[in-house]
Amino acid sequence: MTPGARLAAACELFDLARRAGAADREIQAYFRARRYAGAKDRAWISDAVFLAERREAELRFLLGGDASARLGLFAALLIEGRSTLEDLARLCDGAGHAPLPLLEAERARLAGALARMQDAWPDWVRGGYPPWLEPELRRRFGDGIVPEMAALKARAPLDLRVNTLKATRPDILARLRDAGFDAAPTPYSPVGIRLAGHPRIDRLDLAREGLVETQDEGSQLAALMVGARPNMCVVDLCAGAGGKTLALAAEMGGQGELVASDADPARLRRLEPRLARAGAYCVSILDPATLFHGRLGRADRVLLDVPCSGTGTWRRQPWARWRFGPEDLARDRRLQAGLLSEGARLVRPGGRLVYVTCSLLPCENEDQVHSFLAAHPEFEPVPAAEVWRARLDGAAPGTDPWLRLSPREHGTDGFFVAVLRRKDRGAGDV
Repeated sequence: MTPGARLAAACELFDLARRAGAADREIQAYFRARRYAGAKDRAWISDAVFLAERREAELRFLLGGDASARLGLFAALLIEGRSTLEDLARLCDGAGHAPLPLLEAERARLAGALARMQDAWPDWVRGGYPPWLEPELRRRFGDGIVPEMAALKARAPLDLRVNTLKATRPDILARLRDAGFDAAPTPYSPVGIRLAGHPRIDRLDLAREGLVETQDEGSQLAALMVGARPNMCVVDLCAGAGGKTLALAAEMGGQGELVASDADPARLRRLEPRLARAGAYCVSILDPATLFHGRLGRADRVLLDVPCSGTGTWRRQPWARWRFGPEDLARDRRLQAGLLSEGARLVRPGGRLVYVTCSLLPCENEDQVHSFLAAHPEFEPVPAAEVWRARLDGAAPGTDPWLRLSPREHGTDGFFVAVLRRKDRGAGDV
């Protein structure tokens, strides 16, 4: 492809990704339909799209919210120093597959954007987050808000969880390295592996045979904090597609009763083939109405990985921050409070309710837990450091008394975990 054709393809793809809100998926589909694009072409185009995707805050500030995808991609290349206005004008000659010539209005807006580069940028631009979320994010990070949020603009690593029902981490590390992957143990999770770059692993035998699952280390740690063990009764009340369900099954060694449930039947259906591939035969899939029949007050562990803003996953879903508003946050907070009350009904005396979000917002995390404890005095918090020592080596990160993870501090997605125990002096804890 000529440089002009590459630029035109990047503009087209950025527009598609912006509309869909998912660059990774759109890039894969785009190149599947364009086998003629060479490796260097694909790399340049993908890199340009990812660059623009992660600079959306700067683009909105410098160009305004009405800028076209074409103008946004051009501005991102200018901001990053990948091109000059003169080079862009030269490439946009309309010849062959090159972009149409720059309009005078476009030249003026790009020149204006470059001039505003000298201005002092507000924190929301430097950190790359919607301005309306600043009060909540400042509650969480204080004066560290900009570097913490800027860490969410980087691309997330590719982490794998070893399925210990079928394999060990040393064996999988050896197989990955033999296959030419740059693989290393994750810093915290004893069953995690981090791969350098972003290689495709879905066609590997390891994935097809259920030996590994793609799962961020933070998500792995959240599942480990449940403290599931063989022969327990464990409920994953918001199982979704089952990533944490599979992790819990491995922790239980395939022994006991593990129930996966979710309000969305379509998501649960995606779990069935994953269970078979992983050899997780102790799992039952039940709809919420059936789940509560005969199980009230019986569960040793209930995991509540609740719907939330997903602010901790913005490295993987950069546009999610611009597609989420105050009304969505209010809806999720209502859901979270209701699910906490529902989940509590399943926990036996001495058992634990584990509340998890992939959110960085205190209103979804600490505030929800404090409200729940005030309304349910029969529950008490279990210090995260205590839970960590029982299952994981080394000092627990970000615990006081909850587990708080962030990309900048821990290299994981942002997670919050609260472990709550139903009091019972006679039965004892498990």
